[in-house]
Amino acid sequence: MKIDINIFIQQQLLITTNKKFSIAYISRSITPIIDKIINTNDNKFLISGSQGVGKSTLAIIIKLVIEKIYKKKVMILSIDDYYLSKNKRNEISKKIHPLLKTRGVPGTHDINKLRRHINNFNKQKFPISTPKFDKLKDDCSKTLNKVTSAQILILEGWCCGTSAVEDKYLYKNINKLELNLDKNFVWRKYYNSILKNQYQSVFKMFDITIYLKPPSFAYVLKWRALQEKNNAIKNNQKELMNKKELSFFIQHYEKITKWMIKTMPAKADILINLDRNQKIKKIT
Repeated sequence: MKIDINIFIQQQLLITTNKKFSIAYISRSITPIIDKIINTNDNKFLISGSQGVGKSTLAIIIKLVIEKIYKKKVMILSIDDYYLSKNKRNEISKKIHPLLKTRGVPGTHDINKLRRHINNFNKQKFPISTPKFDKLKDDCSKTLNKVTSAQILILEGWCCGTSAVEDKYLYKNINKLELNLDKNFVWRKYYNSILKNQYQSVFKMFDITIYLKPPSFAYVLKWRALQEKNNAIKNNQKELMNKKELSFFIQHYEKITKWMIKTMPAKADILINLDRNQKIKKIT
């Protein structure tokens, strides 16, 4: 019996997001993305976009559909799972800059491990034991995820695919965190140098970049707060950060996020424009 792809996506979205999307919306906005992936000989995809845009959800839906309907194994890597341990971040924060204690910017990931796992996929060297990061503990989990085979690789992450920030914008203070805590630009210069070198070498290993673009940066904080609330409900816990704490946390990501909103539409192979309600408005 042939599976209706749109109905299958609708069912999986309901399970994943607890929301029911119309078949018309799915056939117009989600199925075309999967069609683009399936109708290419490429097998490595970046899914990029700011916090709260739905990168993880999209990656999961792509994986479920391709595995169920097209019978190909998909391996998803999240750049968030490659964050350095709390101890390691404390070490580099003492050596380089205190702001590197906070996970997020380039330089706070184990980029060498990520590169090694991508190379293992390229060589089809399985199993691959991928890491997990526990955001509740803000530290690496002892649990590993074992992948035994895959024909398609997806890397999803907030800064995936971006170029380094141009100097003129890098040195401009755009929030209180930069103004008060990075007066000498040490933090910014460090993460931008890492982004320009180590991260670019990883991004270049991928064939196709998919970018989910929010209407503006204002929606990033709004959607990230909603994500925080939903995660707390899901895990039966209180929210990790209140709005003030979250606003400060987001400032660590603000410069690169705004840079991406400006530059990624021209760089992305598949551009997904989101509306104010986090729904897909247009795909180009």
